Amino acid sequence: MSSCVQSCISSLEDNGRETLRRRLLNIDSYLGDLEVEKLKFLCRDFVAHKKLEKASSALDIFEDLMTEDLLSEKDPFLLGELLYIMKQNSLLRHLNYTTEQVKGLLPTRKRVSPFRNLLYELSEDIDSEALKTMIFLLKESLPKVETPTSLSFLGHLEKQAKINADDLTLLENLCSTVAPCLVRKIEKYKREKEAEQTEKELLSASDINQIRQALPAGSSEENVYRMDRKHRGYCVVINNQNFTSLSTRQGTNKDAECLKHVFQWLGFKVDMQVDVTKQCLEEVLQKYKSHRDHAEGDCFVFCVLTHGQFGAVYSSDGALIPIREIMSHFTAQHCPGLATKPKLFFIQACQGKEIQSSVFIEADAINPELIEPPLQDSIPVEADFLLGLATVPGCVSFRHKTEGSWYIQSLCNHLKDLVPRREDILSILTAVNNDVSRRGGTKKQIPQPVFTLRKKVIFPVPLQELPERVPTDS
Repeated sequence: MSSCVQSCISSLEDNGRETLRRRLLNIDSYLGDLEVEKLKFLCRDFVAHKKLEKASSALDIFEDLMTEDLLSEKDPFLLGELLYIMKQNSLLRHLNYTTEQVKGLLPTRKRVSPFRNLLYELSEDIDSEALKTMIFLLKESLPKVETPTSLSFLGHLEKQAKINADDLTLLENLCSTVAPCLVRKIEKYKREKEAEQTEKELLSASDINQIRQALPAGSSEENVYRMDRKHRGYCVVINNQNFTSLSTRQGTNKDAECLKHVFQWLGFKVDMQVDVTKQCLEEVLQKYKSHRDHAEGDCFVFCVLTHGQFGAVYSSDGALIPIREIMSHFTAQHCPGLATKPKLFFIQACQGKEIQSSVFIEADAINPELIEPPLQDSIPVEADFLLGLATVPGCVSFRHKTEGSWYIQSLCNHLKDLVPRREDILSILTAVNNDVSRRGGTKKQIPQPVFTLRKKVIFPVPLQELPERVPTDS
């Protein structure tokens, strides 16, 4: 790399850091002593306690976070999360966030632990009388502080190892005596933690299965998901063309029709849902989460055609829904009928900022963002999932107004061509990547799959020929 190029890069990086520091200075001007205390408490898992004790302003904490590489001009999301938790939503604009964007990204990008969140929420609800009573009950073991706050009180219990993420007995007993209404929050935390532990145990079981699959097999069929049950399964297609507040997605009906055509040919029962609101999507997810036919099916496919941004997609009424939230309905814990069976999700939506395009090309991007979360964070921590995104995080995906999207059209064409050749789904998606990456001239797009599949997904070759597609208006 030439010295001139290096100098330009260094200059850009310096400008970026300077811009971030100016933004942090603006944020600091709005935060008083109470907010600084809250920041210290929320950052206890990220910054050494001795450093936090020395911090006298929000700027000191910001500096510590930057030192730990937890806050940068390229990725300020942790600070956005902290401000959101503290209900300082008006300050998010200094980080180029909106409240809705942070809320939508939290399921896949949150860094503050559930335990820390719980203690913070409890501190907000412990009034002065309740705090006084709690201190009285534990008087012998508390340090002599003139005016303790609920945060410092909970921080002391944690520091003295009287409570931790796995043992909240003391705090639960205190709340049940002094503020019974707070016990519900602790119980909710414990239920969610237990559910998370169950998922981890399921993952451990899947890891064992993966090791077994890696061993020499007596038959190659042992490395392929079973596809000979009573029926192939369901393919749900969410096709959002018209929105209450976002632009119309012309050309999406062509994609929807192609998906329906191909997956019916592969033996799936296709359920087409058009212009789906957030409430309607939840109803669809609940329906298929508990569908009795899954027990006799081989596979499950869920396709979403809509606008989107990092790790999330839009409903027709403008709600931003995390992809992980959609997929989480079909884990083994929530959908036992699909346990150990492949669950394939295909998303045609942008995952980043919109760019200017020619008259026949549009981008499915809304509310551009600057952060690129790991794609792996979008899928459940469990085996047998595949997520195919039309584009990598941070980038747009293209859709022709009459011919449909590059990604879905390529996916359908390669399924038609390669299933009869007994190619597995990952090989097919690799071919799709190659095809889409060659399109567009100066405007480029590259899809990206991420998966926790344990075996190959190979669809049986359909006995009938693929019928000609019936022309439809798009």
